[in-house]
This record gives sequence, C-alpha cells and structure tokens, in this order.
Amino acid sequence: MHELGISRNIVAIVGEAAAGRRVRRVTLEIGKLSGAVSDAIAFCFDLAAQGTVLEGAALDIREIDGLARCTACGTQFPMTTLLAACPCGSRRLTRIAGEELNIKSIELDEVQ
Repeated sequence: MHELGISRNIVAIVGEAAAGRRVRRVTLEIGKLSGAVSDAIAFCFDLAAQGTVLEGAALDIREIDGLARCTACGTQFPMTTLLAACPCGSRRLTRIAGEELNIKSIELDEVQ
C-alpha cells in the first residue's frame, strides 16, 4: 500500500510548513489518473498524523477528473483511464489533468 508512504510524506511536508503550529485542515488535490486511491490516503492520513502537529486535522480531498488533448486532431476530451483513445481513434494524447497529487492548502492555528 503506497498510500501510507504518500500520507507520511504529506504529514512531513505539512508539518515542516506549519513550523510547530497546530494544523486544523489539509486540502489535497488527487487526480483520478494519479494511481493514488483517495480513500486509502484518507485512512492512512490519520495514522501518519498521530503524535504530530497534524493529529486531529481534517483532511479534504478534491478529486480531479482526467482530461486529455489529442495531438492528431486537437480534440480535448475527458479521460477516464490511462488507456483511453481520442474519439477520432488516435492514442497520441497529451494529458492535461488527472495526474495531480498536490497539497492545495493548509489551515493552521493562529500564533498567540
């Protein structure tokens, strides 16, 4: 399960950015073509956050649909699988969206 490793990396990156402040919320963008399973990351996040400034933080996951542009005909279309073909039949595609795995934002406690 590589999602545990991904969750640990997210916790490490956010923990460093938080600079000791408590983290209230983390928002992720996960592309549907990224190979990461959103539900598994959500499950592993709580485990990885235990004992850190992220413990108890809410996790918001925004899934990003796949989108591609055909280099043969220029058509832009939804891509539901990495094996998709353009409606024209070509498989020469440029992926535009759907492979993301980004920490979009973090919400921290205010410094007192």
